[in-house]
Amino acid sequence: MEKMDIFEVIKKRRSVRSYKTVEIEEDKLSQILQAAQIAPSASNRQEWRFVVVKDKIKRSALCKAARNQLFVREAPVVIACCAQTDNHVMTCGQLCYPIDLAIAIDHMTLAAAALDLGTCWIGAFYEDEVKAILEIPSQIRVVALLTLGYSQDNISLSKQRLPLKEIIFSQRWGKAI
Repeated sequence: MEKMDIFEVIKKRRSVRSYKTVEIEEDKLSQILQAAQIAPSASNRQEWRFVVVKDKIKRSALCKAARNQLFVREAPVVIACCAQTDNHVMTCGQLCYPIDLAIAIDHMTLAAAALDLGTCWIGAFYEDEVKAILEIPSQIRVVALLTLGYSQDNISLSKQRLPLKEIIFSQRWGKAI
């Protein structure tokens, strides 16, 4: 398989909300999960845990728990991205687990894009319902759902972004670069 340049992968990655009814090859799924496993985490805590859901009935239930976003049922794989956490707070005042999980999820989305698979990071879901469907213990946090599959649509590479001068400052807040 030809390796893709990381900057091309970053540009290629999009939120996919329409999936083909094609199963994901196990080796590709394994590579995506390994990308999460090797992600960095604060103090190497590795609080992330992932529930991989392929079962159609469970995906349908997750669809309902995700405010009836139909592509959740349509995607051949849904990954519940969880944290087994002690709620450690970093010196900066932020909880570790949401940030660490975000890094691991981003690793998965980029790995998927490199493998010509689409993903969508979902925060619109009811955590208690997801926990019940997947039998996740009460002390575990469900931070995100991630759909995974082959995109039904040809995804445009252009997406609107704020200009750098509006988001990057030099030396102090508000000073243009």
